[in-house]
Amino acid sequence: MRHLLLIRLDPTAQPVDGPDPALLEDMGKLIEEMTKAGVLLDTAGLRPLDESTRVRLANGELTVLDGPFTESKEIIGGYCLLQTRSRDEAVEWASRFLRVHGPEWTMELEVRELDLG
Repeated sequence: MRHLLLIRLDPTAQPVDGPDPALLEDMGKLIEEMTKAGVLLDTAGLRPLDESTRVRLANGELTVLDGPFTESKEIIGGYCLLQTRSRDEAVEWASRFLRVHGPEWTMELEVRELDLG
């Protein structure tokens, strides 16, 4: 089973100075463990919202909007693509990913199984 973990966060509720070096080290260890376990297929953070573009279809009309988007209270900050034996295993890896961040972060992971068929 493949699961996409969408990293959702409120950009106003994150540490002002960004991730500290200890978090980056711990995240590196977790990513290495996930890779060795064969579950991590890909992961990345996303560029800032002000560098993004939205393409919207409404009532048959396409609109292209360049960021930043002031109405954004929550953004997708990155993703992980996992290959797991079950949804429960994907949720366990997602939980470990969040726990590494510690109490100064406010974020959630949306765990979605890919429809491959």
